[in-house]
Amino acid sequence: MIGLERAGGLWTVTLNRPDKANSLTEAMLRDLCEMAEAAAKDDSLRALVLTGAGNRVFSAGADLEAAKAGLATSDLWERLSGAIAALPCLTIAALNGTLAGGATGMALACDIRLAVPGAKFFYPVATLGYLPQPSDPARMAALIGPARTKMILLGAQKVMAEEALAWGLVDRLVAPDALMETARDLAKASLEGTPEVLRGIKALCV
Repeated sequence: MIGLERAGGLWTVTLNRPDKANSLTEAMLRDLCEMAEAAAKDDSLRALVLTGAGNRVFSAGADLEAAKAGLATSDLWERLSGAIAALPCLTIAALNGTLAGGATGMALACDIRLAVPGAKFFYPVATLGYLPQPSDPARMAALIGPARTKMILLGAQKVMAEEALAWGLVDRLVAPDALMETARDLAKASLEGTPEVLRGIKALCV
């Protein structure tokens, strides 16, 4: 249920469970971790795009039954976001719809976030009774500041795409039919780069 397409140094990873709001099972989460870790060792990789199937939801986070069994607080989420953040290439989250819960971490770990108009962003850990992934609050605060981060994490506020853009939570709003084309266009320059240069540029941007 995790799709992987490789084309000339560009990896496109797709959460492909649209009938379940692209929610993740433990097996899917492990597959994502292993893909991201394998990508770090592939010298042909120049850019990675992460997206979801369908036109409404990027991911609702943990699958409901899996969450009840403990997946919502699994270390796998942090392992995944850490692996994405460590990739020595351009990473783009092409958010085809709403982003919720634990899935937020993988998008925050990307270098660039594109979103479709009408997408919603929420991470209601305060109401669910558990902590967010360890790295998520800091990554979120680096983008939108501590007060707005607390609005999302402590206030459980839903943020619409337009407000998320104004805050800096996403970098650009793109029409659904142009989302993947825009992501690929953003990746073009990196596809012409070398691993050493891409790695060096990312290190300078921290």
